[in-house]
Amino acid sequence: MKQLITVLAFAAAVFASSAYAADAASAPKSASAAKASAAKASAPQAAPMATAASAPTKQQTRMGTCSAEFKATGKPGSERQAFMKECLKKESDAKKAQQEKMKTCNAEAKGKKGDERKAFMKECLSKA
Repeated sequence: MKQLITVLAFAAAVFASSAYAADAASAPKSASAAKASAAKASAPQAAPMATAASAPTKQQTRMGTCSAEFKATGKPGSERQAFMKECLKKESDAKKAQQEKMKTCNAEAKGKKGDERKAFMKECLSKA
C-alpha cells in the first residue's frame, strides 16, 4: 500500500510540475512584458512595413544619389543602366581605398599606444 501511495504521489508531483512549467512558459515574465504582449497583439500589421520604408538602407541611399545625378545629366533613359553601374562602382572604389589607407596606417602605427597612436592615425589618415 505504501508503494502505491508513493507512486501516486510521485505521479501527482510530476504532473503538477509539468502543468506549472507549461503555464509559466506561456505567461509573461512581468507586467511590462504583459503590456508589450498586449500592445503587439493590438498593433496593426502594416506598422513594421512603414518603419522599414521610412529608413532607407545604405544601398537605397547610394541608388538615390546616383539616380539624381543621372537625371541631372539629361541623358536618355536607355543609358541609365551603364551610368548607374559606373556611379555605384565609384562609391565602392572609394570605400576600398579608405579601407586600404586604414590598413596601411594601422601597420605603420604598430608599437604606438594611447595619445601617440591617435595623433599618428589622425595625421596618416588625413594625408591624400
